[in-house]
Amino acid sequence: MGSGRTTVTDIEIVEDFSSTARCDEGFLRLRRLRCQNRRADGSASAVYRVDVIDRPRLDAVAVLVYRRGASGLEVLTRQNLRPAAYFRKDKEMVVPDPVSYLLVEELVAGVMELDDRGEEGLRRRAVEEVREEAGYEVRPEEIRLLGGGFFVAPGILSEKVFPTAVDVTGKQAHEPEGDGSPLEEGTRLQWRPMAEVLAACRRGEVPDAKLELSITRLLADQP
Repeated sequence: MGSGRTTVTDIEIVEDFSSTARCDEGFLRLRRLRCQNRRADGSASAVYRVDVIDRPRLDAVAVLVYRRGASGLEVLTRQNLRPAAYFRKDKEMVVPDPVSYLLVEELVAGVMELDDRGEEGLRRRAVEEVREEAGYEVRPEEIRLLGGGFFVAPGILSEKVFPTAVDVTGKQAHEPEGDGSPLEEGTRLQWRPMAEVLAACRRGEVPDAKLELSITRLLADQP
C-alpha cells in the first residue's frame, strides 16, 4: 500500500539562505529573546538569551491508525521524506549513526488549523489527516483520544502533540490524496504488527517518539 510511486534517492540543497532570511518568515518562526527570571523575593536573575521556535499554528494532532488482523493488532505507518533528519548525516554526532534518514517511519499526523478548537477540533483534524494521509474515511466519534498532549522538545519548541487513535478494521481504503507537497513524493504506507513496531521504536529503528507513545497509551488502555 503506498501513496505515490516515485522513488526519491536524495534531497539536494539548492540554496542555503539562512544568513539572509528573517526569523519570522518561512514555515517555522524563530523568536530570539532576552529574558530574566523573576523571583518570589522581588529580585531577578541575570539577563539571558532564549530561542523559541513556533509554528504558525501552535499544536498538532497525531493519529494511530490500527486494525485487528490475523496477527492481532496492526498499525499503519508512513515513511515520509524528512529533510531535518536526513541532513544529520553532514554533522558530527555524539553517538555514531550509520542510518540514512531520507525516509522516516511515522504515524499519521498534521498541524491544527485556525478553526480547530477543543476536543471537537482535535477529532475533526484527526479525521481529515486520516483521509488525506491514510485514505480511510472515519467519523469524529470514532477518534479515540489518548490522554493529554505532550511536548517534543520543550526547551526550544512551543508545539504540543495531541495523540489519538482510530480503529479501521473492516474499512476499505482509497488512494490517499496527500497535500501535493514535494515532501510527500515517495511516501510509503505499510501495515505492521503493533508489537513489532513498538519493539522497533524501543530499539531506535523507528525513531518516531509520538508513534511509540501512542502505541504505549493505546495498549495500556485496552480492556
